Amino acid sequence: MTETVEDLSVSYVEDGIETTQQLDKVILSKGSWTTIVFRYRDWDRAKNCYGPDKFTIRRYQKRSGEYRQQSKFNISSRAQAQSLVDALQGWLSAAED
Repeated sequence: MTETVEDLSVSYVEDGIETTQQLDKVILSKGSWTTIVFRYRDWDRAKNCYGPDKFTIRRYQKRSGEYRQQSKFNISSRAQAQSLVDALQGWLSAAED
């Protein structure tokens, strides 16, 4: 049972291999609804190595002391991640004017 936001992870081990390796995370919001962006990479069995960095935004709801994932958005490429950053920076800049 996961009790704290800090315990939440996308790391996953299957047959002794860490098939999803979490590289970093940023907690965007805490509370009964928590939002976290994770940086991770997946194990490529064919190449016997980890693939490129990936990103995912996950929303969790805390019920009875346990966090349960409610939704997720996977950012499919570095280019998509950069487009998201550019869009947010543009909107934030425009809001300052």
